[in-house]
Amino acid sequence: MKSEQDLLITIDGPAGAGKTTLSKILAERLGYRYIDTGALYRGVAFEAIHHGIASDDDQALKEMCSRLSLRFELMDKQLRLYSGEKDITDLLRTPEMAMKASAVSARPVVRSFLLDLQREIGLEKRVVFEGRDMGTVVFPEAEVKFFLDASPHIRAIRRFKEMKGASSQTLEEVERDIIQRDRNDSTRAVAPLKAADDAVRIDTTELTLDEAIEKMLKVVEKNARNPKLNE
Repeated sequence: MKSEQDLLITIDGPAGAGKTTLSKILAERLGYRYIDTGALYRGVAFEAIHHGIASDDDQALKEMCSRLSLRFELMDKQLRLYSGEKDITDLLRTPEMAMKASAVSARPVVRSFLLDLQREIGLEKRVVFEGRDMGTVVFPEAEVKFFLDASPHIRAIRRFKEMKGASSQTLEEVERDIIQRDRNDSTRAVAPLKAADDAVRIDTTELTLDEAIEKMLKVVEKNARNPKLNE
């Protein structure tokens, strides 16, 4: 299904809800670009760790962001994140980076820096943005918004399988980290994790990928026929 509409689609939700996989599939089915905004926060976290900057040191984070150049490049059908001339994609999927990203994402100076970058990417539309506050803060005017969720245990199992071989964490430790990150993200003062009022909520706990993507495609198709559906 190729969309003839120039839509901006946001997909929010907690870690392990299926956002990344479903966002990629949806973008491919529609012929849209896919943007992993979580990778941008992990990119900032990576540079903060590299420069020894504490998550709550706003002045140092602001100075670092003013010099930071993050960009996506499509290589062999894979979206790669570059910081300057360095491809940092494969360095971002670690428990340490996830927790650091959660911490720095709560800082207004970091959110302000990435807000401008994300909105610039979204100007051309025909894009699927995956994140945690895409539909509530970054693109409140998006034509289609989804909020994906699943039980913490199921999300932990999915994340554990993703990290297999790349981390020494046990399943129990992964689930504990997910619950802690949920708490951090949903209670932070700046752009807390929550569904937009007009988002379509999908619980993926018992859904296959095919079932979830079909639900999402039906929503997009309805919106393409009636752009005012979510207003």
